[in-house]
Amino acid sequence: MRDTWSVGDPSSQVLWRDLMALCKWRVVAVMLVCALVGMLLAAPLPPLHAVVFGLSGIGLAAAGAAAINHVVDRRLDAVMLRTSGRPLAAGRLPPSLALAWALLLSVSGVLLLSLLVNGLTAWLTLASLVGYALVYTIFLKRATPQNIVIGGVAGAAPPLLGWTSVTGQLAAEPLLLMLIIFAWTPPHFWALAIHKRDEYAAAGVPMLPVTHGDQFTRLQVWLYGWLTVAATLMPFSIGMAGWPYLVGACLLNIRFMTWNLRVWRGKDDKAPLQAFWFSIRYLLAIFGLLLLDHYLSLSGSIN
Repeated sequence: MRDTWSVGDPSSQVLWRDLMALCKWRVVAVMLVCALVGMLLAAPLPPLHAVVFGLSGIGLAAAGAAAINHVVDRRLDAVMLRTSGRPLAAGRLPPSLALAWALLLSVSGVLLLSLLVNGLTAWLTLASLVGYALVYTIFLKRATPQNIVIGGVAGAAPPLLGWTSVTGQLAAEPLLLMLIIFAWTPPHFWALAIHKRDEYAAAGVPMLPVTHGDQFTRLQVWLYGWLTVAATLMPFSIGMAGWPYLVGACLLNIRFMTWNLRVWRGKDDKAPLQAFWFSIRYLLAIFGLLLLDHYLSLSGSIN
């Protein structure tokens, strides 16, 4: 038996792969895109150090929160088919190691923001981390079918964190960006919950389709979809964005609500999952349009 292992060993490669899987990097990547949009909207050319260290700190903290979620939910994950292959649910990692990894990531992210960005962003990131990893995962997820609505505040924070990383100040614009994500989260997640209703029921998680039924949840997807549409029109109404954004957002909203209508009608069993995946592209496109409109207006003012 060997006493040590090196980075090239198969065992170490599996360990690192499992540790990285705890971070939910695809989810974190979407969050970082939203944070970057907040940075670029805050300043046409934000300081490079604010972008690099801001995104690094936010990403580390988000990855740490995701890893804590894995630790807390390991027994629920083992029951659900979608999550049963996760490292902790499958028994490939001990919870103590996963928790240490999660704390290392979380503390590193908050410290990086505190030391190299600014205190406001560090505190807001810490609040978001606690809100998602502890308040939502430990309490809300198991206590109320409105868990995703209340807990959505923490998940909506990235553009605000990006803005404060550059400016060190709160403002109406990043709070509006946060509102867009907050309104978008219920129709986005409840569409997936409809698709995975039986798994949530087996795990004993009181998601809305489990407690109130599919039809009620489908109606909520439709109604919250309209709330999201209203939120995405507000940047134009307050002068934060111009006509190019408005036209693009309206086209995206037509497609977004078409998917939500299919979910509400309940005639297509594949619609909830397809609506879930489209909603991710929709959110990224909305933020992309905000950026495009922002730089178009800047170039117009220069000319």
